Amino acid sequence: MKTTLQIADIALELLRYPLQKNETLQAWDAADEYLIEYTEEKKLEPGAHILIMNDGFGALSCWASSKGFRVTSINDSWLSQQSIEQNLKANNLGDIERLSSLDTLPSDIDIVLMKLPKNNRLLVWQLQQVSQLTSKEISLVAGAKVKDVHTSTLKLFEKHLGTTQTSLAKKKSRLIFCQKEKQLDGLPAATTSFDVPDYQLTLANHANVFSSESLDIAAYLMLQHMPKNENIKHIIDLGCGNGVLAIQAAKLNPQAKITAVDESHMAVASATMNLENHDIAPSRTHCMVNNCLDGFTPNSADVVMCNPPFHQLQTVTDHIAWQMFCDARRVLEPKGRIVVIGNRHLGYHTKLKRLFGNAQVIASNRKFVIVEAYK
Repeated sequence: MKTTLQIADIALELLRYPLQKNETLQAWDAADEYLIEYTEEKKLEPGAHILIMNDGFGALSCWASSKGFRVTSINDSWLSQQSIEQNLKANNLGDIERLSSLDTLPSDIDIVLMKLPKNNRLLVWQLQQVSQLTSKEISLVAGAKVKDVHTSTLKLFEKHLGTTQTSLAKKKSRLIFCQKEKQLDGLPAATTSFDVPDYQLTLANHANVFSSESLDIAAYLMLQHMPKNENIKHIIDLGCGNGVLAIQAAKLNPQAKITAVDESHMAVASATMNLENHDIAPSRTHCMVNNCLDGFTPNSADVVMCNPPFHQLQTVTDHIAWQMFCDARRVLEPKGRIVVIGNRHLGYHTKLKRLFGNAQVIASNRKFVIVEAYK
């Protein structure tokens, strides 16, 4: 695996966090290189203020910091934020301003460098944020794989910001050039909502929440098979999204404490809001951004529920699911159980049996399967 990014006159040592044994994926891609090369050629004024959006593992932030620019990095991913922090330290670079996706953008931006987010709702929200800035001279340059840049993508830039053009393809990546021409006087509502009539739920969702416009099929199946027992004291919803499972778990187990965990700031904010809106007492709940269950006390939970992601940013991977399962085993009390839902083809039954020594299917449909295992 290549760990040194050599661009022009600098060399950066970059790793993906959290660190994995036998890591095969590098911490930057061709779109990062293309963005850096373009900005090098643009020859910005010394001390220019660069806003970097959705920097995956810190390549853009480290480069900009090494050049002496003022850097603000905004990200919804807690893991990406940790990667940026660790890679800045590893390269002996000064800290930068790091914001979450829920924070207000600084007003004195000279240029925006963006890695195109996977979620179009998040893209629109970020374009609207830039459009609200008072400066009229802001240029935005976005980088992405060619296959992710569609005509509909370019229309979103034009609709919310201004004139948009694209570069030629290079190493299967492309840049999007957009000039801020439109001025948005105020941001629209930060969340949208939908109803789940069968369970008397109304769920608010920030822009980057998975399945933010309707309840996904996996969550609906899981709602039908939720843990319920008067002896349950602590339930963890790991990878909580908008908190729909946490809400139902709290309703079915009124004696239990509920912890909702996700690595997305927008997911945790949505879960917090939804638990409050469904009259779950704040004294019973704790919502937090985290890398799986890092820092949780061993033998402290009765149930861990999770619907693991099978990608990190744009990369398909199973290491997050495996870490979730390992962390759950550590945090569960003896005889505690993990309840997992996922696509059939992901083989979670085999993984759980290997780790826990037991696993059984408790429900399934044509696409998804729910598996539980006991510690």
